[in-house]
Amino acid sequence: MSTFKDVVSLKFKSMQGDGVLFHGEGQRGDYITLELQKGKLSLHINLGDSNLHFSNSHTSVTLGSLLDDQHWHSVLIERFNKQVNFTVDKHTQHFRTKGDSDHLDIDYELSFGGIPVPGKPGTFQRKNFHGCIENLYYNGVNIIDLAKRRKPQIYTVGNVTFSCSEPQIVPITFVSTSRSYLLLPGTPQIDGLSVSFQFRTWNKDGLLLFTELSENSGPLLVYLHGGRLMLLIQKETENPVEISE
Repeated sequence: MSTFKDVVSLKFKSMQGDGVLFHGEGQRGDYITLELQKGKLSLHINLGDSNLHFSNSHTSVTLGSLLDDQHWHSVLIERFNKQVNFTVDKHTQHFRTKGDSDHLDIDYELSFGGIPVPGKPGTFQRKNFHGCIENLYYNGVNIIDLAKRRKPQIYTVGNVTFSCSEPQIVPITFVSTSRSYLLLPGTPQIDGLSVSFQFRTWNKDGLLLFTELSENSGPLLVYLHGGRLMLLIQKETENPVEISE
């Protein structure tokens, strides 16, 4: 199909920072791709160009941040000729595609939640989306409703369900930077220490973990300093051992 106007709208939530939400392309190099990249949404569009190689008419716009937080986020893509409105959670980026073409030629299937065939053109990544999508419309067509009613023009591949389970992980938020912490009683005479966790913050500095090691070995600290993750082991009779990442 060849379109001068496209409207794609959906809501999604995920705990994965990368994954293709929507993709369509043609044999002449045209494509449109919406994907998560490190918790941000990137929209890639190439309408082709009669005078230039198609890679020179590639246009990419990125919006949002921390979108892999398992909360619902809304997306709206509106294209009319070369003018595009890209909206994520009420934040809109207006831009104009490169090249001289103003229509999108799609010869292959439109895919939602991933890319069926590897080796497609473009600069986007190849990881499929892992999460939930609702209210998915393409040019007024309710894609999820067609799939749920098993209409012949829509087919599903892999593990796809018409439900959205809640995550098992329950995060905790420290609202105050002072006098807010969790305290776990220690275990005497323990030979080793193993701690694992995920964190997210806007602050560049802050203490993440503190414990006193056994047998007067001194304290162990894990903290942020200038946006870098630091590990400090302070033994009483030796110089401190500090590792940064």
